Amino acid sequence: MADLATTDTAPVDPANWTCPAPLRDQPVVVMGHGGGGALSAELIEQVFAPAYGNPTLAALTDSAVLGLGGTRLAFSTDSYVVRPLFFPGGSLGDLAVNGTVNDLAMSGARPTHLSAAFILEEGVELAVVERVARALGDAARAAGVTIATGDTKVVESGHGDGVYVTTAGVGLVPEGVDIRPQRARPGDAVLVSGPIGQHGVAVLSVREGLEFGVEITSDTAPLADLVAAMLAVTPDLHVLRDPTRGGLGASLNEIARASGIGVRLRERAVPVPDEVANACGFLGLDPLYVANEGRLVAFVPPEHAEAVLAAMRAHPQGTGAALIGECVAEHPGMVVVATGLGGTRVLDLPLGEQLPRIC
Repeated sequence: MADLATTDTAPVDPANWTCPAPLRDQPVVVMGHGGGGALSAELIEQVFAPAYGNPTLAALTDSAVLGLGGTRLAFSTDSYVVRPLFFPGGSLGDLAVNGTVNDLAMSGARPTHLSAAFILEEGVELAVVERVARALGDAARAAGVTIATGDTKVVESGHGDGVYVTTAGVGLVPEGVDIRPQRARPGDAVLVSGPIGQHGVAVLSVREGLEFGVEITSDTAPLADLVAAMLAVTPDLHVLRDPTRGGLGASLNEIARASGIGVRLRERAVPVPDEVANACGFLGLDPLYVANEGRLVAFVPPEHAEAVLAAMRAHPQGTGAALIGECVAEHPGMVVVATGLGGTRVLDLPLGEQLPRIC
């Protein structure tokens, strides 16, 4: 076997490798730090959490639940840097609303107000900015939230990428609702609200000019009404998470590690559209790690699972909902997948992200 450290022309320097996954001891920021996987977790745990350290932040949920003046508020913020700005089924403007609205909904909150901050690159066409702003406004009205405040900054040409948007939002958490990853328990049913992988593949298809024989559209959508329908069945939903960056695989791993339980997933039960499966097979991607923008995963006590699943399927955003696994006491902190061939594999937290700049 040839020496892997050399080639016929020059030594190979692993420190220069950047694809598919950067090295974890990088002294500088790499794209994987923004991917929602292990590198993102390390950046938060080693840089930001020590700098900001406080009990509220320690939960590391997508939205913080705050008690203010006798009212429970959910509060969240997120930045959106998708490329391209417009893609089948959505745009940067849609994501900037739905992403933050959904983060609030994953705490059981009813979103009410958002802020919107635009960072514009010098030279971007005003027609593009207007198109993004109109999409953002339309999405806010569809989600039933008000854009209450905002900001605009401009950076020099070459120091941005057209348009970036940051939204922050607040919402009201109903009495008796306590949804957080630490509440997952052995026996909980794991439900997903619909087919996975559509958003990531939709963005990739236009970014790279790929054609798969059928147009794949993003699933971007607000999920607060779906969550309200689930809470109407029982307020005792243990965990909700929208599997965006890092996909379903990253979300399940984060929940398993936060709660100290194991998750057993049934591969054939996970709804993956044929067009997404074919595209991922062609590109060498795992749909379990592909981003979604209009799906949620729920950990539900087993006695309520059937009724919650029925309520999800009765809602327009949950017609494709499915029971895909359960929580177990074995292998705490790990996610395992029962494959269609009768074997079992570990579904680990991804290092970075298969598809960067996806939301």
